[in-house]
Amino acid sequence: MTSNMAGNLVALHTIVRREIVRIMRIWTQTLIPPAITMTLYFVIFGKLIGSRIGSIQGGFSYMQYIAPGMVMMSIITNSYGNISSSFFGAKFQRSIEEMLVSPMSNWVILLGYVTGAVARGLVVGILVLLIALGFTSLHIAHPLIALGSVLCGATIFSLAGFVNAVYAKKFDDIALVPTFVLTPLTYLGGSFYSVKMLSEPWQAISRVNPILYIINSFRFGLLGISDVDIGVAFGVMLLFVIGLSWLALSLLKRGVGLRS
Repeated sequence: MTSNMAGNLVALHTIVRREIVRIMRIWTQTLIPPAITMTLYFVIFGKLIGSRIGSIQGGFSYMQYIAPGMVMMSIITNSYGNISSSFFGAKFQRSIEEMLVSPMSNWVILLGYVTGAVARGLVVGILVLLIALGFTSLHIAHPLIALGSVLCGATIFSLAGFVNAVYAKKFDDIALVPTFVLTPLTYLGGSFYSVKMLSEPWQAISRVNPILYIINSFRFGLLGISDVDIGVAFGVMLLFVIGLSWLALSLLKRGVGLRS
């Protein structure tokens, strides 16, 4: 039992190290583009449009209000994109089959890839937060809530990216979900506005969007304001983490889309 656990820890360390080395080796593709994209968002939406809007909620300027949404948007998209491309690449090269027949447990494979994706999300999130501080002032109202929402959000979409990679049969399948599902949900999740500004039934429909809870919990952590109850938000996020973890482990155990 001890020997098996030691082997799993070595395998976990190897996968995580490989993922982080991959991220840093191609940093011009993994870190710079999202930083540039978010800078443009801050310039266009924050400076140009935000200066005409004024304060939006709780006395905060529009730039301050959208900053948490921009940071979380970058964390979500990069966590998702990292694991979906990395795991599908391993599946495409057939190296994943060697991992499946090795003594390492399925949870080690999943945790290793998720940890690498979360690490990229955190690094990009820090870069975007530093960029935001160049445009406006932010005071972290609840550090633990902010950190918890970041980790939960990155984990949820890392797991979702993993499931996408398992089912994907070609590289085009990797781009379908971010384009037609992830991007619309992110834009409609309260990144640029308060859902309280919406009339019914749109406000009720927005509350079905899981990204709404992720962004608002992080906004509460930074600014101390939220459109949703924080307890409910973390409850929703934990349910998604548990459900997606179970699904991902089930797919690995059954070898769906992984074994020829």
